[in-house]
This record gives sequence, C-alpha cells and structure tokens, in this order.
Amino acid sequence: MESKEKIRETVRQGYTEIAKGKSSCCCGASLPDKFAEGIGYTNEELQVLPDGANMGLSCGNPTAVANLKPGQVVLDLGSGGGFDVFIAAKKVGATGKSLGVDMTPDMLSKARAGISKFTQKTGLSNIEFRLGEIEHLPVADNSIDVVISNCVINLSPDKQQVWNEIARVLKPGGKACVSDLALKKSLPENVLKSAAALVSCVAGAILGDETIKMIKQAGLADIQIDEKAYSIDVMADCNDPLYRQVKESLPCGAKLSDYIVSVNFTALKAK
Repeated sequence: MESKEKIRETVRQGYTEIAKGKSSCCCGASLPDKFAEGIGYTNEELQVLPDGANMGLSCGNPTAVANLKPGQVVLDLGSGGGFDVFIAAKKVGATGKSLGVDMTPDMLSKARAGISKFTQKTGLSNIEFRLGEIEHLPVADNSIDVVISNCVINLSPDKQQVWNEIARVLKPGGKACVSDLALKKSLPENVLKSAAALVSCVAGAILGDETIKMIKQAGLADIQIDEKAYSIDVMADCNDPLYRQVKESLPCGAKLSDYIVSVNFTALKAK
C-alpha cells in the first residue's frame, strides 16, 4: 500500500508542476493544437476549448471513439485541464452532462477556471469537475453512459481497481472508451524506475492482453482493441525533457516505438 501511495504522490507532484506551468509532460506541450490534430482531433473540436485546456497530454481521441450522442452523461478519468471534458460537453449538448475527475487540485483549479470561457463560447453549462482518485470515483453506481480516459490509467498503481470502478459507475449498456499506451515488450529496468517515465505514462504501461484480462475481470464485455502508431512516432522525435530522459535510458539504438504502442480500448457493460 505504501508503494502505491508513493506512486500516486509522484504522479500528483509531477502533474502539479505541469498545471503550474513549471514542467511539461509531453511533446504536445509546445504545439498542442498541432499535436492534437496529429492524433485524431479535428479543428472544429479544438475550437470549443478555453485557453490552456489543451496541454498536449493526450495519446488518442477517446471522444471520437465513443461516438458521443446528445443527452449522454460522460465521465473523463484523470481529466487534467479539462481537454476531453470540454470536447465531450459540446458533443452531448445541453441535455447531456460532461464530468471530469482528477486527483490533482491544481489541475482541477485550472479546469474549473475554463468553464465560464467555455460557456461564453458555446452557451452550454453542462460541465462539472470533481476531486478524486480514479480508483475510488466520487460518482454514483450506474449513473454514466460513457466513461472516457486519455493516457491516464497507465498512471494508476491499481489498474484492476480502476476498471472495477468503470464497471460500477456505468449504466447497464454503457460504454468505456480508453486511449492509453500499451507495451509491445518489457521495458528496461532503469526505465521502469524513472519518475520521468512514470509521469509520461511510459513506465506504467502494461501489455494489451493484461488490460483485456482486467476489463473482463471487471465484468465488461464486447472488448475491442485498436492499435495506433501515430502518437508514438511523434513522441519518438520529441525534445520534451521527460521523454528525452526516457529515450536516453533506452538501450543504444532502441526507439520508444520498439516498446510502446498507442491503443484504444472499448468495452460494454451488459444491459
């Protein structure tokens, strides 16, 4: 338990620094819109964002995979500055609701500061951000139509519990759509021990088959996995200090894409 709490605190401290602008997490931080478009977001989606919401922290576009509909209730795990929450809110409209949960108070403050600007742009007031851990969601049972998450579950020291929570909060027939990183093969030991690798989601990555087992164990079904190479290629050429430190820890001649792939997982809760 102490080890899990140390991991959470390392992640929380890392993302507190990012929220305060003292550090960046990924190569998308310098040109966030270009990076977002490169991993599947449209210019129309990005236009609804308040300034600062796009922090370049994504590795996919779960809102597109989810095929969101007006009136749905959406929950984003590890919502950060609110990037996917704002995009989802526009898609579900005035009759829907978009919730975000994050364990880092400074990220929540940043996200909440953008709500009024989002409302000015769209006329919508359908967003809420809550403080909490994704292993213990502050959300009622059977209350969510779609759970999304973007490059966050790998940060958790208890991924099975996260998937159990996803299954708990989903309504019968609800859908989970998760973009994350998955291992192709085991990472070198020195990378696994790197705080930089943990904060950048790399050290927490597991094999896709392991994630599928967790999803099944949580009781979800109709599981689909779709591998995407785009964000890893971008990360491989990244000069961000965190990713540079990870790359320098790899064996000579090795690339990040030799070990990691960007993946979309989808699963359904039985009706």
